[in-house]
Amino acid sequence: MKKINAGIIGVGFIGVAHIEALRRLSNVNVVAIADDESVVKAKAEQLGVDTYYSDWQQLINSKDIDCVHICTPNHLHYMMAKAALSAGKHVVCEKPLTTNKSETEELVALAEQKGLVNAVNFNVRFYPLVQQIKAAIENGDMGRIFSVHGSYLQDWLFYDTDYNWRLEPETAGESRAVADIGSHWMDLIEFITGLRATEVFADFATFHKTRKKPLKPIETYAGKLLKPEDYKEVPINTEDYATVIFRFDNGARGALTVSQVCAGRKNRITFEIAGSKKAAAWTSESPNEVWIGKRDGANELLIRDPSLVYPGSRELIDYPGGHNEGFPDTFKQNFKKIYGVISGEKTVKEYPEFSAGLRGISLCEKIVQSNKTDSWVKI
Repeated sequence: MKKINAGIIGVGFIGVAHIEALRRLSNVNVVAIADDESVVKAKAEQLGVDTYYSDWQQLINSKDIDCVHICTPNHLHYMMAKAALSAGKHVVCEKPLTTNKSETEELVALAEQKGLVNAVNFNVRFYPLVQQIKAAIENGDMGRIFSVHGSYLQDWLFYDTDYNWRLEPETAGESRAVADIGSHWMDLIEFITGLRATEVFADFATFHKTRKKPLKPIETYAGKLLKPEDYKEVPINTEDYATVIFRFDNGARGALTVSQVCAGRKNRITFEIAGSKKAAAWTSESPNEVWIGKRDGANELLIRDPSLVYPGSRELIDYPGGHNEGFPDTFKQNFKKIYGVISGEKTVKEYPEFSAGLRGISLCEKIVQSNKTDSWVKI
């Protein structure tokens, strides 16, 4: 079997997750990484990668690389993806694909022109029971969709001493909580239900108007309190919290709450979909079970088991029932489909392409507009 060579740009938390997932595929070699000069050598040794670059363009231009994974801060996605496509490389990019719609449209067109595989890592799609609910809706098990509500909650920015590049609009974009985590929820709901949001109404809140930005590497402060001389106070102009309500193209209604300051919620995605026959609810903290609600019978709790689900869901299950699969497995299953197309073993693109990234950016921009104007905005 000829193996496909992958290169990873950015090896923080999410880049390492990409590497670990790729190494679980039999047809992929992770041959190089790129990151800041101050960390890349140590990262390469830690991850067991022989080739490393402090200049990401060298990785992209390497003849040894077939596919580039972009796992960097948001403002770099556009230039890196454009350079990789122009160099004839397949591209897998973290979301958001870019920080504005026009750049995203350019990447969608370029990827199509080049005929290269292009993907956005909306990995939450690849939990087996998420796909089970999608199949149930497609098969008419739930009837017409009436409503959907849910949330994406985190607490990693709970204190005003919590700081990260995602707080800076020039690096992350105009929206934070909605673009960073709300984008996953919105992609998920449209993917599962097959519905499209047609109008949005949004309300944002920033609870920490200023935050304490460290003047030294954040690792310095692990387990410590910042001293006054160790930080400077900076204004915060992106949202800690948002509520968004939706109107969908079939007349259904929806509501989403996102927060990065919700104590105790480390990374919790949840949704409940109500149909004319049944309802279904799922949460990422218990990803191997889905609640099925009924009016005229006992409710059910479906446990992830390959013998109990639709074929599309079964394809994402690599272990028997009772052997839990979770967050790292979603990366593996997404990449399995992406690299199946790169290798030519698959022809159907069962992964989110750049067009899904464009949809996400379009929704986020309309949501930001709604918050600014305090009004319903058509998509």
